[in-house]
Amino acid sequence: MSGTTAPRHHHQDHRDDTPAVALGPLSLILGVIAALGTWPTLAFFMLPWSIITGGLAITFGIAGIHYARRGIGGMGTAVAGTTLGAIGLAGVLTLLAAFVV
Repeated sequence: MSGTTAPRHHHQDHRDDTPAVALGPLSLILGVIAALGTWPTLAFFMLPWSIITGGLAITFGIAGIHYARRGIGGMGTAVAGTTLGAIGLAGVLTLLAAFVV
């Protein structure tokens, strides 16, 4: 009997089924919610949501960019979510700074 008896494993790289793929789209959704707080008529209603979702969109977006550079997930959605989250968070902080000064 020739050959090996060890089973052969076919290594397939499944980079599309990891949870890191969801970081970009999640960041985009949270960023859109945070950016709604910059709309003048929604500013006070969305104030607490913009703070929470803006910070989370930036955090998940940066993690999504990190993984996208390694080939896991999409770069465009992660960058868009991070940008929208930063816009939403900056809008809320600007609004709060106007009342402090």
